[in-house]
Amino acid sequence: MSDALLADSVPLGANRNAALVALVEFGGVVREDKEMVNVTVPKARIVEALRACRAAGLEMLTDVFGIDYLTYPGHRGKRFAVVYNVHDVRGTDRLFVRVEVDDGESVPTATEVWRGADFLERETFDMLGIEFEGHPNLRKLLTPEDLDGHPHRKDFPLGETPTLFNDGRFLDPAAFRAGLTGRSQGLTGWTGGARRGVTSTEGTLPGEGRDKA
Repeated sequence: MSDALLADSVPLGANRNAALVALVEFGGVVREDKEMVNVTVPKARIVEALRACRAAGLEMLTDVFGIDYLTYPGHRGKRFAVVYNVHDVRGTDRLFVRVEVDDGESVPTATEVWRGADFLERETFDMLGIEFEGHPNLRKLLTPEDLDGHPHRKDFPLGETPTLFNDGRFLDPAAFRAGLTGRSQGLTGWTGGARRGVTSTEGTLPGEGRDKA
């Protein structure tokens, strides 16, 4: 039987459930949010955990990315998370496997499990500065070699430049951003809620339907 036919014969959810059983045995903590299941495992067990996912039928690794919780409201715990997006060949059984690290901590490389993790980990290193132990060629992937810092860190200086448009309008980045986030009217005239002519599908928003000058 071909791999494709074999995959089609496996009930939906079976691969994910088998992986979840293994990850819990490794000390994984399971959480579901918006129908997406993620499991946080101890850093020392991450390679074993990823091998278990692959053995359970979650054979594809399509992403490795980092999250910086530095300014995340209400976050408690370590500053960073490294997340592995693993799923079956149909793309119907999926898990997000996570490890949490503080600034300066490294994570064992997943290249022993998936060779394709090579560039994915390099991107995470480049963007957030998280190092991967045992990586065969850990160096920058996207940014210039002489760039100091890691652009996806929340404390990375943006280096914004004011912009003058042809019609004479002047855009100050700080004021524009304040308007977009609703902290003040800024240059957008928006202070939260739905814009004119927009109706929320999630319920009533502050100022919804209000005609703004």
